Amino acid sequence: MKKLLTLLMCLTLLTASAQSKLRKADKLFRQYSFTEAARLYDEALSEEQQPGVETLKMAGDAHYNIHQKREALTYYQKLYDIQGPTMPEDYFIRYTESLKAVLDYAKADKVTKEYLSAKGDNRLMTLYANQKKQMDSLAKEKPLYTAKLLDVNSTKSDFGTAFYGERIVYASAKDTTKYNEKLYNWNQQPFLDLYVAERNVNDGTLFNAQPLFPESMTRYHDASAAFTPDLQTVYYTRNIVKNNKKLVNDKSGTNQFKILRARITDGKLGALEDLNFNNTAYSTGHPALSNDGKWLFFASDMPGGLGGSDIYVAEVDAAGTVGPARNLGSVINTPGEDMFPFFNNGVLYFASDGHYGWGGLDIYEAKMKPDMTFSEPRNLGAPINSNWDDFAYIVDATDKYGYFSSNRESGKGDDDIYSFTKVPAPCDEIVSGKVVNAKSKLPISGATVSVSTLMDDAVTAASTDSQGNYKVSVPCGKTYKFAATKANHSREEKQIDIGKKNGNETKDFDFELTNYDDLIVKQGNTEKIAINPIFFEYDKWNITPQAATELDKVVFAMTKFPHLKIKIESHTDSRGKDAYNLKLSDNRAKSTRDYIISKGIDASRIESAIGYGESRLTNRCKNGVKCSDAEHLANRRSDFIVIDK
Repeated sequence: MKKLLTLLMCLTLLTASAQSKLRKADKLFRQYSFTEAARLYDEALSEEQQPGVETLKMAGDAHYNIHQKREALTYYQKLYDIQGPTMPEDYFIRYTESLKAVLDYAKADKVTKEYLSAKGDNRLMTLYANQKKQMDSLAKEKPLYTAKLLDVNSTKSDFGTAFYGERIVYASAKDTTKYNEKLYNWNQQPFLDLYVAERNVNDGTLFNAQPLFPESMTRYHDASAAFTPDLQTVYYTRNIVKNNKKLVNDKSGTNQFKILRARITDGKLGALEDLNFNNTAYSTGHPALSNDGKWLFFASDMPGGLGGSDIYVAEVDAAGTVGPARNLGSVINTPGEDMFPFFNNGVLYFASDGHYGWGGLDIYEAKMKPDMTFSEPRNLGAPINSNWDDFAYIVDATDKYGYFSSNRESGKGDDDIYSFTKVPAPCDEIVSGKVVNAKSKLPISGATVSVSTLMDDAVTAASTDSQGNYKVSVPCGKTYKFAATKANHSREEKQIDIGKKNGNETKDFDFELTNYDDLIVKQGNTEKIAINPIFFEYDKWNITPQAATELDKVVFAMTKFPHLKIKIESHTDSRGKDAYNLKLSDNRAKSTRDYIISKGIDASRIESAIGYGESRLTNRCKNGVKCSDAEHLANRRSDFIVIDK
């Protein structure tokens, strides 16, 4: 009994100790002191046998917020084991991102499919499938980017580059002589300041970094800058402070961020201007301007959004007035974190952990449409993205070089800046159409549509489906020859000039093939080109309009089938003298041959053109036999007999 009482007392003390640590960890968590909170959660939960849902959330978040995703996964996994498909979307994103951080993509894919299936959201399931397909395709393609870690990075956080003329501005927490005694609770690093560095145009390296606008920096965060095209105005992010010294908190005691704007005169900032959408109840930050300065993009967790932070846009008029903020909607924003926008030449780049990616924040691109909506985001792939946080992408106006930030393991410490060079993406355009029978207009299945250059170098090919449809992808910016073929059918060719609009589709590029069997008649083992009887004027052999119409059918057949060879036989009925009929038919045979040759058919393809007079009658109507006109007409004929094809 004494041992049992001792054991119970020990358990009670352990429970009390764990609860005390949890209370302290919760307090630190609410103060954004995540580093200390994470340590205490680990200690407390090693003693606490059955932590509650809220405790698991905060323990996971504490580690997640300081990039310790392997440790965060322990708590998110327990949370998922409890909640399954009822897990809140933002926490499910953090759970799967933590799985990807430890490279367990198979499990991340498995639970994502289970989660989306249970929710029954067809839009999200389709989006997931499309983005996964794009990612799988990216993994097989040659990367467009070459990335390099820069020497300008410190052991602290360095990120968020912006073009400032020929120089680069970025944020850094590298220790400063002025405020090195004050640290940011979140990660126990110095607060961020803005720096400007010279850029080596040959290799993209940054050097000679100096504080930017040092007289205007606060004791807290000053980061994420964007400049107007004339470089006379700057937008940047800072903590909400009073008199540049004291933090101004909301009702819950949380300090938010806001975007400020100021004119630049002689390298110094003028009066700071609050933007109309700033508010002490939520944060705004990560400003970015369009190339013409007319659109301001930024991130915010303001009420009414889709997730933790969303991307918004506001119009800036000629006088500099900033209009109301508009959420970019569910094509861009997710239940997760969407931030760090950058807009260049009609393309929005941004970082997100809510779209399907490699893990952590990944960088995506989406093209703006004429109605100010966006195409489905595309992951930029490796080496820009990794299974860590990758964000703050910027690229020059020529789309050849730029910078991004990442906290990947290969860096110097925490967030680091990487430069990159980019080669043009392969430009492809889709061409589609239908292949049908020229006579019946019915679809032809199993036809081959082949594509070649004007120099006859093969490019690609496709077969038609049961409905006669085909689709091929060809590189942009060239002229191609398309040929549609099928056995026993004609070969049809067309040229098409492909533009330089990647992803476009040229539709209804159709073909009509002539079936050989539609052009001939068979008499036993003999094949003849099918035409109506040819009529000549009495005692003449010149080609009449009616004869030309029928002979053009022969020309058509020989044109459509260039290997076709024939012999011409001309016949008369038995009326008239035999010698006269023989000569007349021979003249008519040679006249039809000359007409066919005059239409461009090579003479070598006509083996012979012979008149046989009345020597090869098809019926009983020989000399001395009384026959009707119709019976005699059957013997007056010209045959175009196929001898090779």
